[in-house]
Amino acid sequence: MQRPTEFVRDQVTAVRETVATAAQSAAAGASTGASTVASSVPAVGSQVGDFIRTQRSAAQVSLRELARTAGVSNPYLSQVERGLRKPSAEILAQIARGLKISAETLYEQAGILDRRSGTAGTVAAIRADEALSERHKAVLLELYETYAREHAAQAAREPASTPHPTPTSQEETA
Repeated sequence: MQRPTEFVRDQVTAVRETVATAAQSAAAGASTGASTVASSVPAVGSQVGDFIRTQRSAAQVSLRELARTAGVSNPYLSQVERGLRKPSAEILAQIARGLKISAETLYEQAGILDRRSGTAGTVAAIRADEALSERHKAVLLELYETYAREHAAQAAREPASTPHPTPTSQEETA
């Protein structure tokens, strides 16, 4: 039977070998330009990062100030904005609190939640209105989404309910 210290030593050695192998393959992939995985990963992270940077700039808040109010480190927030890190839902909620926007907005940008139906400008305007509480914003968005869905359904039904003229027997023979 293996002693605990030997087991731990074996595990550490195995992890070191795995890391060394991964580092070598990453270095080889970077030198040949075959970093397709790395280029596809930041797509979502970069989208949410760009959105956070835009919101931070609009609120005229420095990176350091947002990091402090959100309770995350300055370097981590910088990496999120640059698309190098993909934040968890909890971190997104903290950043949303720091930006004074709804967490749902960041969840949508990160792909955690599906986007609401309706015009993006209207949804953004409701979310940006500082006179509304988060509860009021949620209710308004729910109502707006319901109206937008009903309007879309009605528009889809109208062409179907419009009767198309059927050719008469005289038109068929002509």
